[in-house]
Amino acid sequence: MSGNLANNLVETASRHGDRPALKLDDVVIDYKTFDDVSARVAAALRARGLEPGDRVGIMLPNVPHFALAYYGVLRAGGVVVPMNVLLKRREVEFYLEDSGAKELFVWSDFAEAAPDSAITVGPQGLSIDLGDPDPEVVARDGSDDAVILYTSGTTGKPKGAQLTHDNLRSNVEAVMGLFTFSEEDVVLGALPLFHSFGQTCSLNSCVRAGGLLSLLPRFEPGKALEILQRDAVTIFMGVPTMYGALLHDPGREGADLSKLRLCVSGGASLPVELMRAFEDAFGCIILEGYGLSETSPVASFNHPDRERKPGSIGTPIRGVEMKVVDDEEQDLPAGEVGEIVIRGHNVMKGYWQQPEATESCMKGGWFHTGDMAKVDEDGYFFIVDRKKDLIIRGGYNVYPREIEEVLYEHPAVREAAVIGVPHEEWGEEVGAAVALKEGESADPEELKAFVKDQVAAYKYPRQVWIVDDLPKGPTGKILKREIEAPGS
Repeated sequence: MSGNLANNLVETASRHGDRPALKLDDVVIDYKTFDDVSARVAAALRARGLEPGDRVGIMLPNVPHFALAYYGVLRAGGVVVPMNVLLKRREVEFYLEDSGAKELFVWSDFAEAAPDSAITVGPQGLSIDLGDPDPEVVARDGSDDAVILYTSGTTGKPKGAQLTHDNLRSNVEAVMGLFTFSEEDVVLGALPLFHSFGQTCSLNSCVRAGGLLSLLPRFEPGKALEILQRDAVTIFMGVPTMYGALLHDPGREGADLSKLRLCVSGGASLPVELMRAFEDAFGCIILEGYGLSETSPVASFNHPDRERKPGSIGTPIRGVEMKVVDDEEQDLPAGEVGEIVIRGHNVMKGYWQQPEATESCMKGGWFHTGDMAKVDEDGYFFIVDRKKDLIIRGGYNVYPREIEEVLYEHPAVREAAVIGVPHEEWGEEVGAAVALKEGESADPEELKAFVKDQVAAYKYPRQVWIVDDLPKGPTGKILKREIEAPGS
């Protein structure tokens, strides 16, 4: 058996061929069909000259075609380059040129951003003839690239994290054990499949277990609640903003979510107040975890059979080591804040064709995350903030997440983001953009006073401004880099 991740689909199809694998509203694809069509995609790619190791872009929304193309590329020995469907032509050109992709699958609605040679995919099918299925899965070594996943590019142009077949397979196995995945599970596929969270925890874990992935192309809380009930979803995975949207949607009143056994949160820190409110309202626990594109992505999680600590990202998953270090790479004791570094089966091979960037984040075999955290006496990690988000006000460190947690405790606050605002005297001032719950009211002075009463004087935000919504990325993560203080 080769090290190709696509073998997981072949094995599952042989055991559970008649079980449903992918669903989009009324369209249901079983594992036998999934396996057959991915084999036809692989055959078509090889007929077009694809060689093992060649890169293939996939610019598709959360539709069954994404999974069919993804496993077709892997089956042919290719390397998947997932791409956000909202990319513009200039951005698409960068991804294709930087990765050297030989092919691109693009959804018909977004074809204008793609080159004319792209393989167009739509509700009616593909723009190429798939022909007969090729049963062969091209042999790949476990250390060969399976996916090149581009980071969000918060510090310059995006970098392509090289995730190997072993990286992804090991991460899937860890997730399987953590969430006790089985063929009876139904997962709501609300997370974008072009993102590592959606790929590993939703798509690839479902394929390994033989479960059903019910897809949602664009997250809307009302539609998500409809699918949760209609398909008797057992596992929901989302980012914090999704949990907030579900909690505040009027449709949740009276919804039958009795089959929902587990909720999973990642992608950004989950405010403790939001976690408690959601669990009370939905009657289902949320397991919060942590990871990055560079770690396939899962690195740590709260475990369902151990103590959960609200606000914590849990402990490292099996086969992974994490620790907190200072600027001199020295290990820090419990309770002290430093940078998280990670070592294990989940860490990427490197950044595609960027040896200097790889060297700067990989030191002594440890991947440096840029995330600031502390660990308690029991080995539970607590994210404090992104290193780059740290606010230094008059020489004092202010961690935005601490202030955001306080703001979320205010009954009128729906979402909050704390940022540093340039200041002549202090260097930086603490600012907060706040979105309010529907029907609630609060003015900036009230919110300032609310925080001031609960934190040290240098920490509370001197600037607070009310917004309708906070800017978000494709996964629903709040984009602080796009937030500007009024008049700045």
